[in-house]
Amino acid sequence: QVQLVESGGGLVQPGGSLRLSCAASGSRFSIDRMGWYRQPPGKQRELVASITSSGSTNIADSVMGRFTISRDSAKNTVYLQMNSLKPGDTAVYYCNVRISEGLAMYYYWGQGTQVTVSS
Repeated sequence: QVQLVESGGGLVQPGGSLRLSCAASGSRFSIDRMGWYRQPPGKQRELVASITSSGSTNIADSVMGRFTISRDSAKNTVYLQMNSLKPGDTAVYYCNVRISEGLAMYYYWGQGTQVTVSS
C-alpha cells in the first residue's frame, strides 16, 4: 500500500515563503511522476507543479517564477518551494504520485496540507 506523508504547510504573511515536502513509501515499483495540486476554498483542484523521474517539470502559469519543484528520487520525496506567496495561493495542497506497473498507471494522493497566506 502506497502512503504519502506531507509536511510543511501553515500560515504565512504575503511575500513569505514555505516549503512543502511529500515522502512516498510502500511502492514496489518506481515512481515516475510526483507533483502537487491545490484546491482553493470553493474551487476545483488544480495542478501546481509536477516532476518526472527524468527531471522534466510542468509548472502552472499562476506560480511560474515563484514556486520551484524538486525531488529526491533516492528518498522518494518531492518538494515544493513556494516564494513570494500571495493570498491567492491559499489552498489545501495535495501531493500526487503516479506509479507505472507494466502498462497500467496508478495515482495516489496525500491527505493534504493547508497553506494560508494572510496578514
